[in-house]
Amino acid sequence: MTEQDKLFMKRAIAMADKGMSSNAGGPFGCVIVKDGTIIAEGHNCVTSTNDPTAHAEVVAIRKACEALGSFQLDDCIVYTSCEPCPMCLGAIYWARPKKVYYACNKVDAANIGFDDQFIYEEIDKPITVRSIPFEQMLQDEGVTVFNKWAGKGDKTEY
Repeated sequence: MTEQDKLFMKRAIAMADKGMSSNAGGPFGCVIVKDGTIIAEGHNCVTSTNDPTAHAEVVAIRKACEALGSFQLDDCIVYTSCEPCPMCLGAIYWARPKKVYYACNKVDAANIGFDDQFIYEEIDKPITVRSIPFEQMLQDEGVTVFNKWAGKGDKTEY
């Protein structure tokens, strides 16, 4: 970890404080860096936007992808004030940055009421015993669209 990495992490932590202090959402912040320059930053905006997906990492990823004109964060580094939750972890893997730095860990988050352990446990459960009922329907109709995708010659793979 370099001094520059520490500066970027301090900015992510400052974004967490900014969002929390303005009552935008929880105490989480994120910056995304490419070639030594911040290209996007965000803080949690869940409660201010009524959007359960508006976590700091997702907000920053959306802004970074828009700035880059790409759905991938090639050669980018993510600095986040806390170890990503399962949703943000998925978003990060889909965005494909080259590295992630985080300050607080999931235990620190759980200690202030942000405990994602139940989601990790739900993922491991069979669909039939999850706490929110899941029921499959119209699979044949859904697969029809999947088959069209599989045969689509001009698709952009991701």
